[in-house]
Amino acid sequence: MNLTEVARLFLGLRAAGWTEKEINDFVLYIASGEEQYKPKPRIEKE
Repeated sequence: MNLTEVARLFLGLRAAGWTEKEINDFVLYIASGEEQYKPKPRIEKE
């Protein structure tokens, strides 16, 4: 991915309601593969 694509990814995740911590943890999970950063399923509130 180039920097433009990465920026669009971050903006898309923000628009989808992800917090900065969730985005950072997701990027760390992609880069490191460490389970502690793996995204957890969200529970939808009605």
